[in-house]
Amino acid sequence: MSHVFPRHTKANNPQISHGEGCYLIDQSGKRYFNAGDAAVSCLGHSDEEVTAAIKAQLDKVAFGHTGFFTSEPAEQLADLLVQNAPGTLDRVYFVSGGSEAVESALKLARQYFLETGETSRHRVIARRQSYHGNTLGALASGGNAWRREPFAPLMIETSHISPCYAYRDKRDDETAFDFGQRVANELEEEILRLGPETVMAFIAEPVVGATLGAVPPVEGYYKRIREICDQYGVLLILDEVMCGMGRTGSLFAYEQEDIVPDIVSIAKGLGAGYQPIGAMMCTNTIYEAIENGSGFFQHGHTYLAHPAACAGSYAVVSAIMDRGLLDRVQYLGERFQQELRSALGQHPHIGDIRGRGLFLGLEIVENRETKAPFDPSRQINKKLKKQAFEGGLICYPMGGTIDGKRGDHVLLAPPFITSDAQVDEVVSKLKNAFEAVV
Repeated sequence: MSHVFPRHTKANNPQISHGEGCYLIDQSGKRYFNAGDAAVSCLGHSDEEVTAAIKAQLDKVAFGHTGFFTSEPAEQLADLLVQNAPGTLDRVYFVSGGSEAVESALKLARQYFLETGETSRHRVIARRQSYHGNTLGALASGGNAWRREPFAPLMIETSHISPCYAYRDKRDDETAFDFGQRVANELEEEILRLGPETVMAFIAEPVVGATLGAVPPVEGYYKRIREICDQYGVLLILDEVMCGMGRTGSLFAYEQEDIVPDIVSIAKGLGAGYQPIGAMMCTNTIYEAIENGSGFFQHGHTYLAHPAACAGSYAVVSAIMDRGLLDRVQYLGERFQQELRSALGQHPHIGDIRGRGLFLGLEIVENRETKAPFDPSRQINKKLKKQAFEGGLICYPMGGTIDGKRGDHVLLAPPFITSDAQVDEVVSKLKNAFEAVV
């Protein structure tokens, strides 16, 4: 009998043995191509340079509390991130994962306004069908209905506007650009409804991950969002926990929108799974408000800027930048989309194939013409996950795509080191699983 508290008490998951490149191998020797572990394993599972960097740091020192010390790995990693972050982000706060990064961003936003004397600013605006993490502040900010519902009484009040979800929400009489402006303008409407003097931040995923299935914004959407935030003095927080660190073909996803956020959260691909790590980055304007005010960010965790985690992450980010992997992501993203459209693009139960770089989504429908979803009782996404896993493919199906209850999609986030032959393998295994389910 296991004493581990699992994610699902009825699950009987195989025990993992080891990893080789893009594959995970269980104790029976069965191999699974990892195309969907929540967009974490960007370098695969056996990168020698990364593991060597972690081992070397462990031989020096594993841990030093940031209440007393900084460390060389943390300083080097912060420098590397700032050097490669377009715009004015120049301070990095290292944590242990994505939820902590978002929680830190929210608390920093609040303290910034306390330090600058705008003490009434405390409200957060986010989007429906989003996800920002599982700690209470992050969960409250997210718009994932089924994740939020059990814990709603514990959450801070958050407003939610429409996502930039063109597949379902763009009207036939408007262009993609006009649609984006329309839903972006909902932010201004909500700020005015709440009172601009009460709103501290708008938070969004540049490319929406698990809740919508790799939905990129339309052109011009984020420029309008940035304009509105600037007009009303609202901080723009971008959550790149899933879509950042090269996943969409640029190190930071916001680069492709030609804007700069006030705060950005990163994780997952930051450490590639080799060590738990996340980070929040902010502008010098925000940092100086703390530095010239109380001088103390009233927040913290025990494992902030963990030296071994930072050493591993420095090796990961260096690999992404130095091995030409951003170009590889762009190439593989185009190749994946081409092969997915060839294999499944005309399937009567695939409504949309979308994404950016190696962050890809397929929306599953009962009727392609009307976009009607399958009845949630069919549990299509759960059956697809199980079928794919049995066939040796790890992918990320989810339900509730449309409104938290209806709709199914599958998210693909394969490693940046995927070969051309492995693209064909993933598409073939996904097609087999899909046809077995629907």
